[in-house]
Amino acid sequence: MLRNFVKNLSAKNLRSLVKNNGVPSSFSNQRCIAPLSTTELALKDEKVKVTFVLHDGKRLETEAKVGDTLLDVVVNNDLNIEGYGACEGTLTCSTCHVVLKPDDFNRLPEEACDEERDMLDLAYGLTDTSRLGCQITLTKDLDGLEIQVPETINDARS
Repeated sequence: MLRNFVKNLSAKNLRSLVKNNGVPSSFSNQRCIAPLSTTELALKDEKVKVTFVLHDGKRLETEAKVGDTLLDVVVNNDLNIEGYGACEGTLTCSTCHVVLKPDDFNRLPEEACDEERDMLDLAYGLTDTSRLGCQITLTKDLDGLEIQVPETINDARS
């Protein structure tokens, strides 16, 4: 598909793409009306509801894009969760440790990788349904996800 796209690309078509915010208008073999992207998930504009429950019971309810991680949700929505995501998702700390309800935990599309499990071993308040928020990518199936944020964080980097 990419080969056909490049073969059909001309200056006129390129100007049309830029003018129309990346929506192709005249490619005969291109049926997609979504903006061009390098990832499939970035093409989706679907939203899901996510609720972070802090240790004091305060609930932070927000909307998030499908394809974002829980760390993205906290950063993009400027949620005030002390110390959350200090390593910016590089799997070198456990500050984005979250606890999920068993049903929500079982809905996650992927299991924790070895690096995540190593960081979770250092997390405060570890449970059987603990995960690192930077490693949970939201899907449409996770709409309504409720996440418990532990009382404190343990930054494995210090």
